[in-house]
Amino acid sequence: MSGPDLRAVTLVEAVNLALHWEMAHDENVVVLGEDIATNGGVFRATVGLKEAFGYKRVMDTPLAENLIAGTAIGMATQGLRPVAEFQFMGFIYAGMEQIVSHAARMRNRTRGRLHCPLVYRAPFGGGIHAPEHHSESTEALFAHIPGLRVVIPSSPQRAYGLLLAAIRNPDPVLFLEPKRIYRAVTQQVDNNGEALPLDTCFTLREGEDVTLITWGACVLETLQAADRLAAQGITCEVIDVATVSPLDRDTLLCSVAKTGRAVIVHEACRNGGVGAEVAASIAEGAFLDLQAPVVRVTGYDTVMPYYRNEQAYLPQVGDIVEAVEQVIAL
Repeated sequence: MSGPDLRAVTLVEAVNLALHWEMAHDENVVVLGEDIATNGGVFRATVGLKEAFGYKRVMDTPLAENLIAGTAIGMATQGLRPVAEFQFMGFIYAGMEQIVSHAARMRNRTRGRLHCPLVYRAPFGGGIHAPEHHSESTEALFAHIPGLRVVIPSSPQRAYGLLLAAIRNPDPVLFLEPKRIYRAVTQQVDNNGEALPLDTCFTLREGEDVTLITWGACVLETLQAADRLAAQGITCEVIDVATVSPLDRDTLLCSVAKTGRAVIVHEACRNGGVGAEVAASIAEGAFLDLQAPVVRVTGYDTVMPYYRNEQAYLPQVGDIVEAVEQVIAL
C-alpha cells in the first residue's frame, strides 16, 4: 500500500497538481484557454494535461476572451465542469459581459433549473516586469458581482486545496493566481484530493496587538513585516482573506475584537478596493473594540507602472511596518 503523495511544489505547480487530480477523478472536468494545451500555458500551469487527458478535454482556444467565457458557460449548464483560463487578468474584460450577465446570474435567472459549475482562472497582480495589461489587480470589480465567488490563493497548499474546492463548487468561481509568487516559495503539498473550505479566512499567525489583513502575493510581505515587528515586541495576527467574495466577516471581527487594531494590505488601487469593504465591515461590526482607526496600505490610484517603477507602486514591508507603528502609537 503506497504512502501519502507529499511533494515540495511551487504555487503554479500546486495548481497543476489540483487540475491533474480533479481531471483524473471526474471525467466532466475539462480545461480550455489560450495556449493551455500544446504549450501548457504561458506560466506552464497546465503542462502535461493534454498528454494525460487528450485534446477533447484539454482545448486550445482562439485569442477571444468573450468566446472563452461564453463557451465555458455553455459547457457548465450542460453537465460539464469547465476550468477556463484567461492568460492574464488584464485580458478578462472582453469576457465580462458573459461573466457578469450570464455565468453569475444563471441560477437566479432560471430559478434554479440551471446552474453554472465553472472556474475562470487568471494570473493577476504585478511584480514580474510585465508590459501593459499584464499586471492588473482588479478583484474588486468582480467581488461586487452577486453570484460570483472570487478566490485568491497565497501559497501552494492553499492553491491546491482552494482550486479543488472551486472546481467542485456548483456555482461560478473566479480563481485569481498571484503570479508574483508563482515560483517564489515551495511548500509540502499532500496530493490527496482534499479541498480547503471556500468563504473562509485563514489565520496564519496569532497575535495580540494588531490584526494584519491581506490576500494574494501581499501575504508574503505581510508575514515579513510581522516578523520585523515581533523584534520590536509588537505581536501581529495575520489573516489571509483567501475568498474576497463572499467575505468571511466573522473571522475578521473576532480578530479585531481581540487586538483592537487593524491594518489592511493589498496591491490593488485604494479607491473602491476590497480593503474598503473590509474596513467598512470592521467599522460596522467592531467599532467599539477599535483602539485606533483602521489603516490601509495599498497600491496607488493609477495604472500599474512599467517595471522600472513597479516596486514603488507595490506595498513594501517597510510600508506595512510603518502603518502598524502608526496605529500602535495612537
